[in-house]
Amino acid sequence: MKNSWRLQILIVFSLLSLLAAACFGSVTISVGNSLAVLAHKIFGQPLPESVPPLHVTIVWDLRLARAALAFLVGAALAISGVVMQSVLRNPLASSYTLGVSSGASLGAALIIITGYTLPILGAFTLPLAGLFTGLLTVYLAIAVASRVDRGFSGNTIVLTGMVFTLFVNAVLTLVAYFHPDRTRHILLWQMGSFALKDWTFSLVLFPIVIIGLFLLLRQSKELDMLTFGEEQAAAMGVETTRVKWILMSIAAALTGSAVAFAGVIGFIDLISPHVVRRFSGASHIWVLPMSALFGGSFMVLADVVARTVMSPTELPVGAITAILGGPFFVYVYFSKRKVA
Repeated sequence: MKNSWRLQILIVFSLLSLLAAACFGSVTISVGNSLAVLAHKIFGQPLPESVPPLHVTIVWDLRLARAALAFLVGAALAISGVVMQSVLRNPLASSYTLGVSSGASLGAALIIITGYTLPILGAFTLPLAGLFTGLLTVYLAIAVASRVDRGFSGNTIVLTGMVFTLFVNAVLTLVAYFHPDRTRHILLWQMGSFALKDWTFSLVLFPIVIIGLFLLLRQSKELDMLTFGEEQAAAMGVETTRVKWILMSIAAALTGSAVAFAGVIGFIDLISPHVVRRFSGASHIWVLPMSALFGGSFMVLADVVARTVMSPTELPVGAITAILGGPFFVYVYFSKRKVA
């Protein structure tokens, strides 16, 4: 089967996952009513009398608003995972490894504890703080790695990122320890959630994901070359250090944006690239968009499980992705050891 057909299948799968998100919840809404609401909101079709006004609010304002954000977050994380695994030539690499999640968590914790809100941004103060501190942690880790190792090797980057992650996590632990009244709020943010998110969040994240994907697609040939190794890529004319900086900066920005809006949600960036590469091959011109679609759909379905499996109680979506991703992580790690 050609990759163009596989891409179309993933598009259909993505649409079906969004439809499932619209239908299922504490109140089940039929497919017909959900489609009628979508036709009414998107295409301006008259709403059938059989569809209660409450269903319009539930489907459009509550479920699809959070599903759209979940899809964008999953897509951003999946794209970031593709880049990190290719650049660092490590099947278990991700932006989280370089400290995005720990840095973002520290920034969010400081806002939660102080209660500080910027006059213009309002509710977006916390996501902005998380994005800024997450990116700052990554850039510091990359900068230190480039000074320590002039060759800017993947192993040096990963080890430096792990050191920064441990350090920032230690600071976060101390912050939570001295503010026990805010510990639960910080913990809930770290678990990840799309609750109480309206369309505004998706409208902000959408251009970030689209621009990031576009920029990475323009670098797809360089990504292909880097998978063969730095020496081979340099021999083919790739300025490896500069290209690495660019690619990892874009990946970190995507992950930081996702974490800022949804909290820490792991394993999507690990799972999606591996699954997609199994049926699409290694060419990044196909792996990047397919991973975005798969990661987005996976996140939407994980969110559906999180809010329905123990309804009306909602589970943290980060816990659902970790339960599914943990065994996969172990499988990847030990399968690589057997090959070695």
